[in-house]
Amino acid sequence: MNPPRIYLASKSPRRRELLRQIGVHFDVLTFRAGERGDDADVDESPLPDEDVERYVERIALTKAQAGVRRVLWRKMLRQPVLSADTTLEVDGEIVGKPADAADAHAILRRLSGRSHRVLTAVAMSDGERTRSRLSVSDVRFRTLSDQDIRHYVANGEPMDKAGAYGIQGHAAIFIEEIRGSYSGIMGLPLFETAQLLDAFGYPL
Repeated sequence: MNPPRIYLASKSPRRRELLRQIGVHFDVLTFRAGERGDDADVDESPLPDEDVERYVERIALTKAQAGVRRVLWRKMLRQPVLSADTTLEVDGEIVGKPADAADAHAILRRLSGRSHRVLTAVAMSDGERTRSRLSVSDVRFRTLSDQDIRHYVANGEPMDKAGAYGIQGHAAIFIEEIRGSYSGIMGLPLFETAQLLDAFGYPL
């Protein structure tokens, strides 16, 4: 008998790695020709006066629901869809992925020598019900020199990551302290993910 499977509505290699770590069998929902970008049918713009907790959870839920629509449109095998969204919060402001190298440099300069919050919401939908969980962690950076930032931005690692860094990569040397979920900071909090999988009857 084949093990149960889910769909992962994300192209993130880090999320794939984390799901494999806990033994989840999954298929990645990818785009066909003519479809644009990552989660092209999801507008990730914050709403006016939207707080960061509500924002990140709303985006994760929207991605899961969009994934279910994609499964139905393509007449694919029905399986639950798992999605996630990660963002940073600094001084009450939502900080996403950098637009370019200059933006990455500015974000890292802002994170230098202080703490920030990393929020990852994970959501799951089977077309009939949709559920989510939220992980919030605190991360403190040591003071970064201009050379630290220049070298890090030059290696390209910040460009596809919320907050312009990846804790599992070279930026680990910048981090003095974390309080919360390491996997959540990577982009998929495994404790909360396991809770959702259990709620949808997926055996771990």
